[in-house]
Amino acid sequence: MSDISLEQPHTTEAHTAGAHGHGHHGAPSATRIDNMKFAMWLFLASEVILFTVLIVLFLIFRINHPEVVHEVHDATGVFLVALNTFLLLTSSWAMVMGLREMKLGNRKGLINWIGLTAILGTVFVALQGVEYSILASEGIGIYNSEFGMRFYAPTALHGMHVIAGVLWALGVIVHAVRGGYAKDNVIGIEVFGLYWHFVDVVWIVLFTVIYLL
Repeated sequence: MSDISLEQPHTTEAHTAGAHGHGHHGAPSATRIDNMKFAMWLFLASEVILFTVLIVLFLIFRINHPEVVHEVHDATGVFLVALNTFLLLTSSWAMVMGLREMKLGNRKGLINWIGLTAILGTVFVALQGVEYSILASEGIGIYNSEFGMRFYAPTALHGMHVIAGVLWALGVIVHAVRGGYAKDNVIGIEVFGLYWHFVDVVWIVLFTVIYLL
């Protein structure tokens, strides 16, 4: 009897350790998933407010000085920005494909698609830099132009969000390489997807308001 009573704690401890190990590598709890998504939605809500303020300021300027906006459009054109928009939308599609592959258990597919997302995001930022250099050559800077002050604030802020998203995508890739995701454990990818889709939606609004209207 004495031997049995001494073995029971050891057995219970081993069982508990095994349960914890399974919980770490398996699917996260529903509460944790909800908390992570809620935190991201809360963050995105605050970002919506910030971008809304900047967009409204630009719209007010556009209404009061339409000729200035048209002159800038004539000087820069819309082709480069349209190409950039296409690239960013494609990156969002690649992100969705990466999530789909991981849900099918294809880790390599996830890495490839999220890698494409990161590449397209990097190209987007590079082309935005080209656009800024064109504007600078036309004398449109952030300090020497009323248009520039209202243009650079939302677009540069968005560009910083893209850079952050690219870094996040690289983090997703590293985590995937280390085996951090599974069919039933993709919450990290889903939260990243919420952020990246938000970045896309914001750009569609900026593209419409600044370049098309």
